[in-house]
Order: sequence, then C-alpha cells, then structure tokens
Amino acid sequence: MNEIQVTSGLLLAAALFMLGLIGVLIRRNIIFMLVCVEIMLNSAGLAFIVAGSKWTQPDGQVMFIFILTMAAAEVSVGLALILQIHHQLKTLDGDAANSMRG
Repeated sequence: MNEIQVTSGLLLAAALFMLGLIGVLIRRNIIFMLVCVEIMLNSAGLAFIVAGSKWTQPDGQVMFIFILTMAAAEVSVGLALILQIHHQLKTLDGDAANSMRG
C-alpha cells in the first residue's frame, strides 16, 4: 500500500470522526447522537484497518473486530436506555433527559 492511499484512508477516517463528533455536540436527539457515536467508532476502525494494511499485519483487522463487538454492545445498551427515557419523559430530547438529575 503506497503512501498516498494510507494518507487518503487516514484523512477519510479523520473526516468521519469529526463529522460524528460535530453531530454529537450539535444535535439534541438521543438517537441521532447514538448514530454519530457509531460513525466515530467506525472511523476508528477504518484507521486501524488502514494502518494494519500499511504494515501488512492482521492487527488492524483484529482491532476492528473488537470495535464492532463494542459497538454492538453500545447499541444494545443505548437503545435500552433510549426506550426507558422515551417511556418516562415522552421525548427523545437530550436536554429533557438532563432534568432526571434533579
């Protein structure tokens, strides 16, 4: 894998990560925030894949499988929490969930 392909892959991963981070910081809908976290996890996995292919090592693919496993667990717990918040507050607004602290 040449240097241009590695740079392109890492720039794509950085752009996806920044897109996800901006989505988490700007949006208030909890489901949209969960999707943005998934985008951030996938961009980290892409960076591992690109780095692993540069050095022709399977470590990047192994780390990507760990990231996929963690993302699946995060989605299951996150959706359960979202259902509970919607059941109690009748909204998916992140600011409304902040009132549960009180």
